[in-house]
Amino acid sequence: MRAAVTAIFLAGVLASAAIAGEADVAAAQATRAGNGTFRFEVTVRHGDEGWDHYADKWDVVAPDGTILATRVLLHPHENEQPFTRFLGGVAIPDGIDRVTLRAHDKTHGYGGAELTVELRR
Repeated sequence: MRAAVTAIFLAGVLASAAIAGEADVAAAQATRAGNGTFRFEVTVRHGDEGWDHYADKWDVVAPDGTILATRVLLHPHENEQPFTRFLGGVAIPDGIDRVTLRAHDKTHGYGGAELTVELRR
């Protein structure tokens, strides 16, 4: 009986962690500004569970893996899922025609769904 209760408890804990999962980029758009920089609109989906487990940032990543910009997310979005945030003034070096957007959470780090967007110059 004790083993069965322990197994049920562990299954519940593991299921809870799996529900929150990794932070996914659900949608992304890049718009070129008049000064040649880019503005990114990124939608993130994650089962935020409070201050210890929430999506805490997303990155703009060059094809070679260089992080070009990071949008820090300052608080959990438990009641706003998915959520969209913006980051403007991002300088993209000449020769880069696409970037990848990836999200990060405080528990799992990176690993969720990423999106690559083409840049119109």
